[in-house]
Amino acid sequence: MSKSKTKAKNKTGKYANFWERNKKSGGYLLRRTVMGYAVSICRAVLLFGLCFLILQPLLNKISVSFMTEQDLYDPIVTSIPLHFTTQNYKLAGGLMEYGTTLIHSLVISLTVAILQVAVSTLVGYGFARFQFPLKNFWFACVMVMVLIPPQVISTSLHLHFRFFDVLGIIELLTGTTLNLKSSILPYYLMSAGCMGLKSGLYIYMIRQFFRNIPKELEEAAYVDGCGTLKTFIRIMLPDAKPILTSCFLFAFVWQWTDGFYSSMFLGNISLLSIKLKQLPDTFGGYMARISGASSSAGVSVPYTNCILATGTLMVIVPLVVLYLFAQKGFVESLSSTGIKM
Repeated sequence: MSKSKTKAKNKTGKYANFWERNKKSGGYLLRRTVMGYAVSICRAVLLFGLCFLILQPLLNKISVSFMTEQDLYDPIVTSIPLHFTTQNYKLAGGLMEYGTTLIHSLVISLTVAILQVAVSTLVGYGFARFQFPLKNFWFACVMVMVLIPPQVISTSLHLHFRFFDVLGIIELLTGTTLNLKSSILPYYLMSAGCMGLKSGLYIYMIRQFFRNIPKELEEAAYVDGCGTLKTFIRIMLPDAKPILTSCFLFAFVWQWTDGFYSSMFLGNISLLSIKLKQLPDTFGGYMARISGASSSAGVSVPYTNCILATGTLMVIVPLVVLYLFAQKGFVESLSSTGIKM
C-alpha cells in the first residue's frame, strides 16, 4: 500500500474515531472542539486589534514622514506616499541639529541612567536585607516619591539649585550661594541622592527582586568567609542582572524623553527632547525666513505636523536600537519578576 493511501486511511480513521467518541459523549466532544476553535479565533482577533491600535499611530507617522507637502493635501493619498521623499528627514535633522543633540542626549541619558541604577541598587538591597531604625518610614517616603509628580516640587527644586548651599558653608566661605542651573550638576546630584526621575520606582523594583532571592545564598557566602560587600558584589549582583537591565532601560528611556527636568536645569545644553518640543516653532521660523514673510502665521499646519512626526521618529529610533540589543535581559526580567513576585 502506498504512503498516500495509508495517510488517507489514517485520516479517515481519525475522523471516524472522532465522530464515534462524540456520539458516545452525547455531542460534548464536538461542542468542546468548536468552543476551543471559537475562543482561539476571538483571541487572535483581539490580539490583532490591540497590536493594530498600538502600531497604527507609529505606522501613520512613518508613512507621513515620506510624503511631500503635495501628498498631504491629496485626498487620494492615505497611507502610501504618491511622491516618495526623504527631504523631510534632512529638514527635521537640520532644524534639530540632530548630530550634536544626539551626542548630548546619549551622554547625559547614559550617565544619569547608570548613576540612578547604581544608587538605587544599593538602597534597594539595603531595604531588602538589612534592619535599621525607621525602616518602614523611609520606605514609605520612597513610595511617596513614586506617587508625587515632579511638578509638585518644581518650585523647591528651582530655588534649591538656583541658590545652592551645603549647610550654609558655601555662603560663609564665599559670601554667596552657587547657581547650579544651566548645568548637568543638578541631574547628577539628584540621581546620587535617589531623587532622580523615577528613582523611587527603581528602588521598589530592586527591593522586591532581592527579597525573593533565598537568604541561604548569602549565609553560604558568609560561611565561606565573604563579607557583606563581597557577598553583594560577587553573589547578589550577578543574579540581579535581569532587573538591573530593566531598570537601566527604564531610566535611559525616561531620561531620553524627559522635557521637564531638561527645561528646568540644562539651559543651553541641546537635547533631543527639548529640540523636538521646539520643532514646530523652529520650523515656522524657518519657513517664514525662506518665504520672506514677517511671521510664521501662514505656515501650513499639515506640513508642520509632518515635520514633527518625522522628528519624533528620529528621536525614537535610538531607543528601538537600544531595545533590540537589550531585549533578552528585559524579557528575562519580566518573566522572572512575574514568577517570583
